[in-house]
Amino acid sequence: MGTFKQGRYSGFLRPISYTIDLCIINVLALSFFFPTVKPILFISLVSSTWVILSLYSNFYEVYRFTREVTIMSLLLKQTVLFTLIVFAYFGFRHNLNVESTEVLKYIGLVFLLIGLAKFTIFYLLQKYRASFGGNVRKTVIIGKNRQTNALETFFKNNPEYGYSLKKVFNLRDKNQNSLDDCLKFIKERQVDEIYCSITELSNSQILQVVSFADNNLKILKFLPDNKEIYSKKLKYEYYDFIPILSLRNIPLQDDVNLFIKRLFDIVFSVCIIVFILSWLTPILAIIIKLESKGPVFFKQSRNGFNYKEFKCYKFRSMTPNTDAHLYQATRGDLRVTKVGKFIRKTSIDELPQFYNVLFGDMSVVGPRPHMVSHTHMYAKRIDKFMVRHFVKPGITGLAQISGFRGEVETDKDIINRVKYDIFYVENWSLLLDIKIIFQTLLNAFKGEEKAY
Repeated sequence: MGTFKQGRYSGFLRPISYTIDLCIINVLALSFFFPTVKPILFISLVSSTWVILSLYSNFYEVYRFTREVTIMSLLLKQTVLFTLIVFAYFGFRHNLNVESTEVLKYIGLVFLLIGLAKFTIFYLLQKYRASFGGNVRKTVIIGKNRQTNALETFFKNNPEYGYSLKKVFNLRDKNQNSLDDCLKFIKERQVDEIYCSITELSNSQILQVVSFADNNLKILKFLPDNKEIYSKKLKYEYYDFIPILSLRNIPLQDDVNLFIKRLFDIVFSVCIIVFILSWLTPILAIIIKLESKGPVFFKQSRNGFNYKEFKCYKFRSMTPNTDAHLYQATRGDLRVTKVGKFIRKTSIDELPQFYNVLFGDMSVVGPRPHMVSHTHMYAKRIDKFMVRHFVKPGITGLAQISGFRGEVETDKDIINRVKYDIFYVENWSLLLDIKIIFQTLLNAFKGEEKAY
């Protein structure tokens, strides 16, 4: 949970976590399998396996800024890997006659207790930092702009993360401190971490700060260009002795992640089609037909994965019109029927898109697809808009549960939508998908202002 720094005790957290987890694994192993297995051999095997797997999965790479969903993702990954190893052992030693149900009980209890211990430590540390001011890192911010103001607000409003902001330096104000004064302040106050805005410093000043941080054992972090709204996660690599910075791989470009997401999409969409659409479709078909002439389903071309066009299906919520492929629905739109208002408000009109998911054109969760005409327009006007097409579009998405759904009234709406979509593309996990689905259901029950 962090590297050792004098006075903060963070370096002890990871050994403590290892010790607790190994104790849980071994005590439960003895209670479940002794005397069937040789205790020394089995304990040595599961302990070494646990350590090796944790190094591979970065199970203990949990920091003060780590999100709970990331911890759950690490826990699930470690669970799957450890389960395979334990079952492989008892499969190889089949002569021990250990029931698979006993193995599952053991693994289930292990991860219940380890998960409980992990989250207990995580929340106790947050409470310790917020209430008692312990485990704190002193910070300064160099540069004054929108990005640094947001960071300053974050530090002040989230004491549980344990960042104590000592000062913000505005180098553009000639009446305030120079960079030399900043570095002197950092040294005298024993500041731990320095946050710099790249756009507020010249190249020579950046080199000066880097040199100072290296020579004084300070952690140095940079904020991206304040004009750049998209956080770029960079991977640092060496080609021989040449340092190379590259964009981090998109999680869904990994075959395993892609398989997991596709399997989830198929299972989820089949459940919706069988248990909901099978009876809801005939009822809605009758109501839609009784109110206005036209088809039950509305299909429209959308751009999906790799910008490929596909037909997106919805329950028809408008009277048939020639403008449907050009203009999005607006507040008080006269084209929307009475039943259309209800199914749009509750998002029921989107349910046929689960057929798109089953066919492979869409995913349950992902960036929402736009009309082809709008996609072409936004691709030219909005920077980074095309990044959304690195993954399949979704029925719901992170942008939608964050308040950016429905009509795009200003460029700010689409810019923020793209911002959240890019975050999703670069930070996908199955748990994030599940969280978005639950939040979508909650929003549908509560009702949303822009659901019209």
